[in-house]
Amino acid sequence: MKSHTISVLVENRAGVLSRVAGMFSRRGFNIESLAVGTCEEPDMSRITIVVNGDGSVVEQVMKQTNKLIDVIKVSDLTERESVERELALIKVAAEPGTTRAEVLQIADIFRAQVVDVGAKTLVLQVAGDTDKIDALEKLLRQYGIKELVRTGKIAILRGAKTVKSSK
Repeated sequence: MKSHTISVLVENRAGVLSRVAGMFSRRGFNIESLAVGTCEEPDMSRITIVVNGDGSVVEQVMKQTNKLIDVIKVSDLTERESVERELALIKVAAEPGTTRAEVLQIADIFRAQVVDVGAKTLVLQVAGDTDKIDALEKLLRQYGIKELVRTGKIAILRGAKTVKSSK
């Protein structure tokens, strides 16, 4: 099964996210990643959903989602040129001394930022594609990840192309 990144432009109203997520759930799709936020139009929000599935089945779910009353536009960004990012905050054990220096070296390689320093921990912030965050997480596991939180993937088309309403 292939991973699909779907952008859904919706009216910014209560309950819309529940209805969209419910559509995916009713069709048996496990949402791998979900990110929602307001967009360039103050009365609209953009939902970015990542699901794994067969292309034809995902297309049917997209058509059903597009029929929801609060949905303005649905686009599968999977095969299109786009920029994708996630954000992660990782609290890692980092005793002062050699361990902390090693963690800071790894953070530097991944262009992660130190956003909090504790007596025995560091909190790193990293943004990038899923593979980059997975790789950093894997390297930091040897030091002891105390806590990790990731946003869902967000994506935007490259160049002049947009996923906008036709209003």
